Amino acid sequence: MFHIALYEPEIAPNTGNIIRLCANNGCQLHLIEPLGFDLEEKKLRRAGLDYSDLTRVTRHKDFASFLQAMQGKRIMACTTKGSRPHSELKFAQDDVLLFGPETRGLPADIIESLPLDQRIRIPMAQSSRSLNLSNAVAIISYEAWRQIDYRGAL
Repeated sequence: MFHIALYEPEIAPNTGNIIRLCANNGCQLHLIEPLGFDLEEKKLRRAGLDYSDLTRVTRHKDFASFLQAMQGKRIMACTTKGSRPHSELKFAQDDVLLFGPETRGLPADIIESLPLDQRIRIPMAQSSRSLNLSNAVAIISYEAWRQIDYRGAL
């Protein structure tokens, strides 16, 4: 299945929603530290998580550790600065969808370290800045899953 990676997430409820999303769409979630909250925080639990939902979560002490763990996998920078819409990409099982923190997005050096065709964005109205992180993860991960015919779904 796909991998969803959150680079230095800051807001516990967003991460809680994404943990729940991964429990339902079969994605593996990677949290790249430092985190802006404690995983035991009540706000995180408000997403209605079961403890079994946390089994699909891997923590990485920093971006270098994450890259080492993802070696050989294609990483997509999901960013408002992406070069093309997410729906134009042909996703493959085991792709990594990398998202930045809520208040600042992925750092430029990370975005620029990836090939131009691996920098994707969600189309939005011209007057919009960005989407909520958990909404963006849902949109892109379900498009990726749709492209592989919802493999693993009921």
